[in-house]
Formats: sequence, C-alpha cells, structure tokens
Amino acid sequence: MAKTNFKTIDEYNGTFTGEVLERLDIIRKTILDLVPDAEESISYQIPAMKVGKKTYLIHYCAFPNHISLSSPWTERFLKEFEEDLKGYKLSKSVIQFPNDRTLPLKLIQNIILYRLKEIKGGLG
Repeated sequence: MAKTNFKTIDEYNGTFTGEVLERLDIIRKTILDLVPDAEESISYQIPAMKVGKKTYLIHYCAFPNHISLSSPWTERFLKEFEEDLKGYKLSKSVIQFPNDRTLPLKLIQNIILYRLKEIKGGLG
C-alpha cells in the first residue's frame, strides 16, 4: 500500500482486496456492532474508532502478513488478556493477528468491550 492521504476508512480499505479486505471489514463491523455510536476516523493514516469527541477506542490496520489492533494497552489490560494473547506478536501498543490464522473474533470483541470499560471508567 502506497502512502496516501486517506480521509475515510472506505478510502483506506479500498487499497486492499480479497481476504485482507474481508478481515478489515469484519473488524470494522465487529466494532460497530458492539459500539454503534463509535465515530469512524482516520488517525496516523489508519482506521480508528473514537468514543466521544477525542477518545480513541481502537486503531486497526492491515499488513501483508497480519492485521493489527492498536491502542496504548494498559498494564491492567495486558494482565487481563495475558493468556488469550499468548501466541500473538504483542507490544505495549499493538497486537498482530496473522493473516494465515482465523481471526479471533471473540477475543477482538472482548478487547473492544474492555477498552470501552477503560474509557468509561468501569474497571475501578
């Protein structure tokens, strides 16, 4: 994918085809099904979902070998999902889901719901 100035998620997704595009669409739909009022945007030239005016719920993007979910993962988040994330490449801000493996939809749903609770202060 060549660098460009994406204005919408549709523009970003339009640079992909086949299974990668399908995976991006699945993630987008999963997020919007769980958080229907999430605001779609482009941030750092990748798809992002916001809750409220300024708070990012999650970013996601595609690469030739994986799909990434990104957020500034808290220590609490990393501890909560430690077992579930074994076997995935992980950093303090990115989780990589390899394209040669089934997308773990239940895990992605749980991540989105957890992030929503973090944002709304429901984990105290």
